[in-house]
Amino acid sequence: MHNRVFFPQTVLDAWLAGDRVELNGKELTLKPEGRKYRVVDGIRVLREVTDGQDLYAIVGKVKSLNFLTELGAEVLGTSMLIGDCAYDVVPGFMGAPTDDLGAQPVAPGVDVEVAVPDEEFLARFLVRD
Repeated sequence: MHNRVFFPQTVLDAWLAGDRVELNGKELTLKPEGRKYRVVDGIRVLREVTDGQDLYAIVGKVKSLNFLTELGAEVLGTSMLIGDCAYDVVPGFMGAPTDDLGAQPVAPGVDVEVAVPDEEFLARFLVRD
């Protein structure tokens, strides 16, 4: 089973400005490694801010924008309303690898055995200058 990843919009904006990623339609490519993710609009729900009651059981989760819209959600920036409930959210994209780890491109001269799981790869990608 593939790992799913949440890419916050602010992080993607910085990566795009720094030419570290490429976003083509529903596919995000991390440069220069060429790792690809199929992405859909997503929302990370941080907290319910009206009375603390999470009637929809979504606090602490990442949900697709389509799913939340079907619940009747209205998203404006980092806020979301569903009925009488208000939430603090982080907009972004949900991503799933498009290939198996072994099928990912590897830099010339690097053994396939050096390939790392997505979570370790992303951690290295984040801390790189």
